[in-house]
Parts: sequence; C-alpha cells; structure tokens
Amino acid sequence: MVASTHSNLPDEVVAFRQRYPQARTVDLIIPDVNGVLRGKRVEIEVIEKVFIDGVNLPGSLFGADINGETAEATGLGFDIGDADQICRVVPGTLTGVPWHPQSMGQVLLSMFDLEGKPYFADPQHVLAGILERFTRDLGFTPVVAVEMEFFLIDRQRAALGAPQPPISPVTGERERKTQVYGMAEIDDYSAFLGDVADACEEQNIPADTAVAEYAPGQYEVNLHYTPDAHAACTHAILLKRIIKQVAWRHGMDATFMAKPYDALSGSGTHVHVSLLDKDGRNVFSGPDAYGSDTLRHAIGGLMATMVESMALFAPNANSYRRFRRDSFVPLTPAWAFNNRTTALRIPAGPDHARRIEHRVAGADVNPFLLTAAVLAGMHHGLTQRLDPGPPVQGNAYAQLEPCLPDTWGLALQALEEATIIPQYFGEAFVKVYLANKYAERERFSYHVSPLEHEWYLLTV
Repeated sequence: MVASTHSNLPDEVVAFRQRYPQARTVDLIIPDVNGVLRGKRVEIEVIEKVFIDGVNLPGSLFGADINGETAEATGLGFDIGDADQICRVVPGTLTGVPWHPQSMGQVLLSMFDLEGKPYFADPQHVLAGILERFTRDLGFTPVVAVEMEFFLIDRQRAALGAPQPPISPVTGERERKTQVYGMAEIDDYSAFLGDVADACEEQNIPADTAVAEYAPGQYEVNLHYTPDAHAACTHAILLKRIIKQVAWRHGMDATFMAKPYDALSGSGTHVHVSLLDKDGRNVFSGPDAYGSDTLRHAIGGLMATMVESMALFAPNANSYRRFRRDSFVPLTPAWAFNNRTTALRIPAGPDHARRIEHRVAGADVNPFLLTAAVLAGMHHGLTQRLDPGPPVQGNAYAQLEPCLPDTWGLALQALEEATIIPQYFGEAFVKVYLANKYAERERFSYHVSPLEHEWYLLTV
C-alpha cells in the first residue's frame, strides 16, 4: 500500500525548510474520487507534526460529488457521524508552490483508518492493491506514462456562460483555427508553457513535451514514463494543478472538461503502459510490431473489462459528449498497431519500447482510478491468458459497431453489474463510487438547460 513516512521524516522536512526558508504555509492535498484536490492549508510550524502524526480529515471526503457535497448514500456522512480518518504524507511529495505570490509548500496525503489500515475508499490505495497483485502474481512492474489534453479558455465567457477560446497574447486575436501540432500556436503561448515547465521542474514533475491539439486553445503536456505507477498518477494530478494555476496567472482559465465545446474536439487522457520482468526486460517485446503473447493477453483483458470500466473512464454527464464517430475517441473495444481509431493502440517505435496506449478516458478522469482500471484489466488478461482476437486494419469506425456504454446511466449500470472490476477495486469501493455517481446524476437530471428553453419554451 502507499508507504508510511516515519523513516524519511527528517530529510524531507529539513530539505524543504532549507530550500524555502521564507515559506509560511503548506497545502495538505488529497484527491477525491473525481480527482478534485481537497485538504487544508496549515502554518509551516505544523508540518513536522503532520509528518509524524498525520492529520485528521473526514472519510466523507470520498463521498463528495463534483460540487463537494456529500452523497449520503455512500454511507460516509451522517451514517457514521462524518467520522475522521487519519491522512499521512506520501513520501517525496513535499515541494514548493512556485505560482503563489508568497513562498509556500504543498504535500500529497493518503488516507488510513484509525487502526492504521489503508482507507478502502481512497483511490490511491485501490491502485496500490492492484500493483501488489502484479508483483505477487506475475513478478511484473508496470511502467506508466499519462497524457492529458486540456483547453485554455478566456475568463470572459460567451453567451449563457459558455466557454470561448482565449485571445492570443501575441496577435491579439481570438483563437479560431484548429492547427494540430502547430508551432505558431506553441509560440503564441510560449510564456505560459515556459512557466508550466518551470513549475514542473521545481516540483520534480517529469513533463517533457507540449503540443497543440485538435481545437483552438487545446494543448497537451506529456509526462515521462516511470516504473512507479503511483508516482505517474501523482504527477498527472499535480500537473493539472500547475496548469490551472499558471493559466490563471496569465489571465486565462484552463479546463480539463471532457467536452467543453459542441463542435470542437474533446479532451482525453491516454495511458501508456509496458511491463518489466524482474530482470528489467520489457515483456511486451516480441518478434514483430504486434509484440509478444504477453502483450496480447494484456490487451485481451483490457477488452474484456472495458465496458464495465466505462463509469471510471467517463465519470460524469459531460464525459459522454466526447464519444462520437470519426473523432479519435473509441466507441468499441478493439486494438491495432499504430492506429488512433482504436481503443487500444500499439504505438510505432523500437521493440524494446513496445507498449499499450489506452485511449478511452476523458481529461476529466481521476488518474488513479483510470490507471487502476487499466492495470486491473491487464492483470485479468494475463492471469486468464485471454485472446484479444485479430487487430484492426484501417478505420475502426467503418468496420465496428459502437458497443461501449454511451450514456452515464448505461455506464453506471455496467459497473453495477460488473463481475471483474469489483474483484480488483473491492466491493466496498465500488459501492461508494456508484452511490456517489448515482446521487450526482440524479441532481444533474433535475437541471433545466438553456437548450431546453430554446427548443421547448415557446414551441410546445
């Protein structure tokens, strides 16, 4: 599970205070089931106590919906008196906060119960449990990299509060064009991207590439792969915070909403995974571009679990706006080599770097739950030696009928009826997650949208 911190207390705290002698406060942060960072800000004098004793936060934090309201059906609120649990520092995560006008720090927490056991509803521990099974059952170490797309948007909203692309700081014109991989778009926002890179360096987040994506104001900052899946997800969570905060400093907002615009590309999160054996060899390497039997078994498991994992890959109502034909968003479990029309892609490259790119999730996903679901599917396929069938050749949209759940309700029902994912996530976690999301969906369903007014107000 996520490690205790007692053994490395002095070095980390002392090093921080030496590097940031003017720091007065530290943000204690923990991601909830939606990946939203929650926690508290404490005075610097408290940080030693936090490292030694932890800090109390209520378990209902993991019953919070996207708006921070506790879904009582999770059983984590009034039913247990909104009881506190103990949060402890994740080692190696105490860093400075370069975007803040005053010197301060931040540190990541994970939650434990009062007996010191990992708290069942914390997504970090869900992932840790699956990683333990890889080591115990297979002797493999997952190597993970996370790619997230996002939009920069103007703080001034359009009609009815809709987002609009930002005004270029170079040309003074509002972004209107789609220039995928465009270098001019990188140049226009080089100051923003440079500050993101500087913040990542200061916080030891291995960001290595920035590209313009498929819509005005859409970008992707890639993270370097690591043989520590928990660290890979931590990097993704903290990179989101950096991007949002740096964008604000540059007079913009940044959104990881899956589909902020009707007619433009959505934003996805792609996970790259390979597996190393005890000798450090990539077990996906094989005689040709399609890799080894081990790779194919892993793909077979990912295909077998994809439908019941959709509520984790696409966690809210807006997530499902992204799933459209011919949009580079997969609609069915399928795999291929060097083909972005499928859910599972084997990227081109040298054999020693053979890996799977999982392309289903939106940018609104919790990286810990996404990676946990991906690794659960792979573990299932490897232990059951599942056959994925033949790879797709050409355009998957033209050959395969959509079969992934395409609405929030269908995805939640698929998870509720799941037989594989609960074995990895735990029945108790799945129950809490479903209760949280059903409550959020019910509240969302009561909302009357501007489109309903436009279509029905004077027509019916």
